[in-house]
Amino acid sequence: MSRTDDVTGPAGTAPPRRVPRPRADALRNRERLVTAAREMFVEFGCAVPYDEIARRAGLGNATLYRNFPERADLVREVVLSLTARIAGLAERAAAGVDAGETDPFEAVRGFAHGAADERVGALCPMLDAGFDHDHPDLVVERERLEEAVEALLGRARAAGRLRPDAGAADLLVGISQLTRPLPGTGCDAFAPFVHRHLGIFLDGLEAPARSGLPGAPATLEDLRRDDA
Repeated sequence: MSRTDDVTGPAGTAPPRRVPRPRADALRNRERLVTAAREMFVEFGCAVPYDEIARRAGLGNATLYRNFPERADLVREVVLSLTARIAGLAERAAAGVDAGETDPFEAVRGFAHGAADERVGALCPMLDAGFDHDHPDLVVERERLEEAVEALLGRARAAGRLRPDAGAADLLVGISQLTRPLPGTGCDAFAPFVHRHLGIFLDGLEAPARSGLPGAPATLEDLRRDDA
């Protein structure tokens, strides 16, 4: 009898198979690649060359391909990671309102600036018809994000602090547009304006509104229907 055959679990069953954990350095490298890709998707779009992403991360092309053999794998990982981070921002902002620690609109304001720092513009692949919107992991995180942002805005709206004709997609698309560099400019030149212009945009969302908006409040579901 071999050593493998001699090892059994309870009641003579085979022991559970052990799945090795990724090494800490491998996890760090993967995170560096995702962070670099997130930044470059905002600056140049998802078609940025793979070797440029590896260079931004300070890693070799082999490491990039080992972690993400296909571009679609990397795009999905960036979207998943960023969606989870932004949903967490919205959840914490709403919790602050519920605890009486934050004014409802100031919570929206804090969330918006935090989402800008997270480079929310890298979520733009979600609006691409070629993106796999139905991947199970993405569906879970997307629903979490939508519920969290809608809940945060609902608190501000119920308190009379948010204009009633603005929706979740109005907020997220606005942040995304304001955090993407203008064509022909680099991020370093554009960065000083991001939070300044975001503040102006947020003032326009606060109630009472000084003018009406064309169309209806936009939701994230509206964006998905437009892509269908």
